[in-house]
Amino acid sequence: MSPRECAENFAIRKVNKIITLLQKRPPPWICGADTIISVDKEIFGKPQDRDDARRMLTRLQGKSHEVITAVALFKGKDKTIDCRSVKSTVTFASLSEQEITWYLDTGEWQGTAGAYKIQGLAGCFISGIQGSYSAIVGLPIHEFYVMLKENGYSYGN
Repeated sequence: MSPRECAENFAIRKVNKIITLLQKRPPPWICGADTIISVDKEIFGKPQDRDDARRMLTRLQGKSHEVITAVALFKGKDKTIDCRSVKSTVTFASLSEQEITWYLDTGEWQGTAGAYKIQGLAGCFISGIQGSYSAIVGLPIHEFYVMLKENGYSYGN
């Protein structure tokens, strides 16, 4: 799968899991999102452990990579799922082994795609972004707003 297909697949699976759990009374709207990191055509999900996180950070440092965040929106009224993805580019500064170890010691890398959180301490390592900051964080706010609007969500009523 491509990084985009992978992110969209995971987002849809999250929505479907909630639909299954609430099958007797699904809510009118369910949103699921997932973020994938792609560097040199390799997909990075969440690191399995500290060593995996170190490997990811070492690969990311000093170069640019893609961040693909997919959003799946279930519309209960007609039981459809709309899924879209946003691609952004993040550039990391070069990091020393000491900086990588410091970041790993914070524990912030746990449970996050690519082993970093741009909105956290790793933000100091980011030398540039192109695209949607909120998508890099994990939910492309503008695109989600547009999805809701296009799917009939009524703002203000």
